Amino acid sequence: MDNNKGMEESALFVMDGVEATHDGMHYGTPKKFRKKKADIVNIRELAQQVRAGSRTHLSKAITLIESSNATHKVQAQELLQELLPHTGKSIRIGITGVPGAGKSSFIEAFGTMLCDMGKRVAVLAIDPSSSLSGGSILGDKTRMEELVKKPTAFVRPSPSAGTLGGVHKKTRETMLVCEAAGYDVILIETVGVGQSETYVRGMVDFFLLLVLTGAGDELQGMKKGIMELADAIVVHKADGDNVRLAKKTVAEYKQILHFLQPATPGWMSTAMPVSSLEKRGLDKVWGTIEEFKQIVESNSYWATRRQKQTKEWFQSMITDHLIDMFYENPQRKAQVQLLERQILSGQLTVTQGVDRLFNEEQEDQ
Repeated sequence: MDNNKGMEESALFVMDGVEATHDGMHYGTPKKFRKKKADIVNIRELAQQVRAGSRTHLSKAITLIESSNATHKVQAQELLQELLPHTGKSIRIGITGVPGAGKSSFIEAFGTMLCDMGKRVAVLAIDPSSSLSGGSILGDKTRMEELVKKPTAFVRPSPSAGTLGGVHKKTRETMLVCEAAGYDVILIETVGVGQSETYVRGMVDFFLLLVLTGAGDELQGMKKGIMELADAIVVHKADGDNVRLAKKTVAEYKQILHFLQPATPGWMSTAMPVSSLEKRGLDKVWGTIEEFKQIVESNSYWATRRQKQTKEWFQSMITDHLIDMFYENPQRKAQVQLLERQILSGQLTVTQGVDRLFNEEQEDQ
């Protein structure tokens, strides 16, 4: 039907359009979604580059270890198998302390001094993860500007991911890779927010606790257990008007350490003042660590401790694996949720809920 009939002279006349197969826009063939293929990693080549001291490849290796991807997990263990014969030659130092004690400042000053002495230093800085979002700031590279510029230093921030003691669960494996890369000193910085530091003690040779001056209230609030783990206590920020008070605090800590059981057999834990700002006392810390190593190696406890740590690592990995296996079954997750509701509503006690869960598990088998 012609809608323009009788309207040739009217302003309402509509000219017929030009027939076409498109509307002026260019549409390509719809792209099909293709799943990205897993990265192919040449494990032997990566291991060789790590051993050659390439910081770029060391970072790649650590990223592979920290990955939760199933393929990457297998590749990471292959890499560790390649590197394992070249590990174990470094000094592993754990550093903890309350927020504000200046852990990052100390590590930068201490690490820089060691690099200037010709040492190769790796810093595994554990940043606290949010309990809500799981996110982490990972700001240690920003705070350690001087140290990261050193060609013989390697700084790797990792999220704690809620792990006990604020240590990422892959930190042990990361430490081994750094040793294979030829780093003489491994510094592991923990979150230090009051969590149990036993996990840290179980992976290092020397455990260092950073505290501030004013020992009175702080000593009362300090957990005895953490002090018993320390091989040395550094009274930090001993500079300016704080020097006199720092010396007094050191004396108080030495007196307390005298009555505590030594953290390491054959070694008497000590305390010392340090100023990272004025670079004072850092050489004494290193001298103490060297003396510690000499004494503990002479009584054979150095090797014994490392073997014990490896055994404990193996046991903790078994526990983690059993927990993962337990929750893999979707039906079991539903059982847990049902029992949780019954416990919260008062229908069951917690012990009854656990017993019922495992009794049902045995019946299913």
